[in-house]
Amino acid sequence: MKIRRDDEVLVITGDDRGKKGKVRRYYPREDRLVVEGVNMVKRHMKARANIRQAGIIEREAPIHVSDVMLVCSKCDKPTRVGFLILEDKTKVRVCKKCHEVIG
Repeated sequence: MKIRRDDEVLVITGDDRGKKGKVRRYYPREDRLVVEGVNMVKRHMKARANIRQAGIIEREAPIHVSDVMLVCSKCDKPTRVGFLILEDKTKVRVCKKCHEVIG
């Protein structure tokens, strides 16, 4: 899995192209993720007793993982992700541009 929760991503296609945001949720079976502030949809909600008020609520909808690129925290550029096995046998993600380990 190349993109994880709390990663900074850049949207590269669609209506929200160019927006950056943090990954809130990841759905591995559907290869989709929810990015905060991206792909906002309006949902008409019915009132429920003591739970919520009726009305139109804006919330984020999932987008496909191929529509985003990970932003490297070191070089602050959108990058592809590689993997590297360290001497202590741990597998880490690596930025393809600056070759730094992504936390």
